[in-house]
Amino acid sequence: VLGCNLVWLGINAYLFVQFYMNFLTERWFYTRVLLGDALSWARAPAACLNFNCMLILLPVCRNLLSFLRGSIQCCSRTAARQLDRNITFHKLVAYMIAFHTAVHIIAHLFNFEWFMGAQLYRNSSSLPFVLSQIGTGDNASYLNPIRTDQTNPTIVMFTTIAGLTGVVITLALILIITSSMEVIRRSYFEVFWYTHHLFIIFFIGLVFHGFGRIVRGQTATSLLENKPSQCKDQFESWGMNGTFCPKPEFAGNPPMTWKWVVGPMILYVCERLVRFYRSQQKVVITKVVMHPSKTLELQMKRKGFSMEVGQYVFMQCPCVSQLEWHPFTLTSAPEEDHFSVHIRIVGDWTQGLYEACGGDKNETQEAWKLPKMAIDGPFGTASEDVFGYEVVMLVGAGIGVTPFASVLKSVWYKHIQENQNVFTKKIYFYWLCPETQAFEWFADLLQSLEGQMTEKGMVDFLSYNIYLTRWKETEVSTLHFSAENDPITGLKQKTLYGKPNWDNEFTTIGTKHPEKKVGVFLCGPTQLADVLEKQCLSHSEAGVKFIFNKENF
Repeated sequence: VLGCNLVWLGINAYLFVQFYMNFLTERWFYTRVLLGDALSWARAPAACLNFNCMLILLPVCRNLLSFLRGSIQCCSRTAARQLDRNITFHKLVAYMIAFHTAVHIIAHLFNFEWFMGAQLYRNSSSLPFVLSQIGTGDNASYLNPIRTDQTNPTIVMFTTIAGLTGVVITLALILIITSSMEVIRRSYFEVFWYTHHLFIIFFIGLVFHGFGRIVRGQTATSLLENKPSQCKDQFESWGMNGTFCPKPEFAGNPPMTWKWVVGPMILYVCERLVRFYRSQQKVVITKVVMHPSKTLELQMKRKGFSMEVGQYVFMQCPCVSQLEWHPFTLTSAPEEDHFSVHIRIVGDWTQGLYEACGGDKNETQEAWKLPKMAIDGPFGTASEDVFGYEVVMLVGAGIGVTPFASVLKSVWYKHIQENQNVFTKKIYFYWLCPETQAFEWFADLLQSLEGQMTEKGMVDFLSYNIYLTRWKETEVSTLHFSAENDPITGLKQKTLYGKPNWDNEFTTIGTKHPEKKVGVFLCGPTQLADVLEKQCLSHSEAGVKFIFNKENF
């Protein structure tokens, strides 16, 4: 990951320096007379903006990433894992766009001040003023876009293509970035969803931004006749009889942004067409289960649907919202004849789906009354790699346990079917929950697996630890420890309290499995991801190697 980010930062740095230097050449000498260093400071970030706007759409082309992941996984698991960090990279590129936009805008504000100052200082003995008067008659070869000393820069900003599109795309970018903040995205998802689609206006404005050609340099023909090194001091006699320095002619660069972004834009349009096609395929809800912890389980079927463990789908319920699509991890196994999701009811959209499925009613909902669903996917995630490791650590936090439901089910099916291709020999499962209610739906699956593994003599295959993170052992009655089965989960393995001591856990696993590669898979918050990633790095020694993987969507 660090290597990919360094390459990306290196390209940004190269483009910035290269284009900064490009505008220090002789062709732009007279433009620099008017604008000074602000010219290069405006054009260098513009090149970086083109590069990053080319990249920004690629990490959200889900079908493209899924295809690439499947294609390169057989060659390089490490390269495939980089694609799981697509949203993180998407955010980094967005921050880089915001940074270069700020530099570009500030530099152009200075440029307009210099343009205006050159017109206001009306002195024929001043080179900036003389340059500003070029093209006054035919207005064809001007250098200064502010044509008179009576011109209002604000009017220029809102009446030129560059000015108007610049204002529009800046406002769109501000709205997109501010609405993407974690607090807004989690509390007001609809605001995030709708404002993010301002990217359409952003890209349209971006493509047309350079068509005005406001920033101009000397033409190639003019450079042959009026070399700044020879003619800059003779500006008062330019074009007069007997002088070898004619008036310089100027022209703007042809628009280049569209060449950078047209490819990704076409790919994204194709992506949306694929999503639309998938959304039209019929999905049948075969079973609805209302779990006590206000978790809704939907079991569904779709013709031709094929999945792998840990994958996720995007779901739309037209009767709740015609536009909103939300990601949910598949909790079914590939061996089952349906696919299922578990949805925690936490917002307006999930509450609407809960009510549409009859969750707020006492009687059973009739099949024909169940809502229509649209499904896009499935898409690959890091959990697909679980079966590539002999020893696996699965860490789920809260509802983040859902991808591992699919993994555990699939492992069990493979063993009861005596599948000889199962490489995984040991699974360590950790589930961290703040309250007891979160255990209710998943504990049923663990109880079933626990009983079946006991019957098959496979007790050592799965080791699991369930933690109540907001409880302390001093708050628990002695009855809890003396009971044969855990009174909270019904499992033989007792529930633990507080947070795991990850250093001890990694040390113990490393000691038990020397000379092994241990796959560490997490679906949970960023803070926990940072802790586990550090543990993987610090304990990957003396033969054992921990490889960290995190779910991202």
